[in-house]
Amino acid sequence: MANDLAVRRRASQPPPPSSRLDLAPPPEPGWMELQVDKVSTFVEQLGVLGRLTGKTFLAIFKRPFETHATLHQMDALGVASVGIASVTAVFTGMVMAVQFAIGLQKFGGMEYTGRVIGISFSRELAPTLTAVIVGGRIGAGIAAEIGSMAVTEQIDAIRSLGADPIKKLVVPRLVACVIVMPVLGVFALLLGFGGAMVICSAQFGIPAQFFLQTALESVGFKDFLSGLYKTPFFGAIIALAGCHFGLVTRGGTEGVGQATTRTVVATSIAILIADFFLTKLSILLFPG
Repeated sequence: MANDLAVRRRASQPPPPSSRLDLAPPPEPGWMELQVDKVSTFVEQLGVLGRLTGKTFLAIFKRPFETHATLHQMDALGVASVGIASVTAVFTGMVMAVQFAIGLQKFGGMEYTGRVIGISFSRELAPTLTAVIVGGRIGAGIAAEIGSMAVTEQIDAIRSLGADPIKKLVVPRLVACVIVMPVLGVFALLLGFGGAMVICSAQFGIPAQFFLQTALESVGFKDFLSGLYKTPFFGAIIALAGCHFGLVTRGGTEGVGQATTRTVVATSIAILIADFFLTKLSILLFPG
């Protein structure tokens, strides 16, 4: 009886302070800790992306070459993007024609509309705007496709069969994007220039022949190359960003949605940042 009474007393007593402290929830991280965690995560993601880039460029030159997969990706990523690239280029050219024509009309210089539009489109608008708009579509598609394979463990199955997922999945998409982006850039340049020419002729009375002649007089081969040489870099950024976020996808369908969103945001920002440095480089490569 005495032992039973002692056990009941001990059970009715409150737990010691150390036990109550163990049950307390952990303190919430402060603002500085959250910022440090975000920065460390960003740096870690850059490291993962850097390793993926290095492995991808090494895998490009290894046999067997994924020719059939590359052609399939060129069709899925390039040909399927012609529609959105066309609409973007045509209406951008129309808007630029209206803006420049009205602005130059105030100073009596409407005859310079073709020159200004030609230089701006060939150097900047055609390659960069096409990369941002088309890159969002291509990058999101790549991230969704590879992300779905990641959450369903198909990538692990490729590894278990002795194949390299980078060689099978990343390399064809990278090569396809690098090839199709210059083609889409030239296509957008021609359509945007044509849309601007139609608006100037129909609304502002600038003859199409005069518009074309003045534009060709001001746009040289260096202007064309200074914009075209950016497009392969933009294609590489789109493919690597989409593949990176797809490969690190976790958490089922919700994770796939988050991966596609991050891909679109990261691709757009990376293209604009790269455009600044490539423009500075083009001044050195193509002076005048």
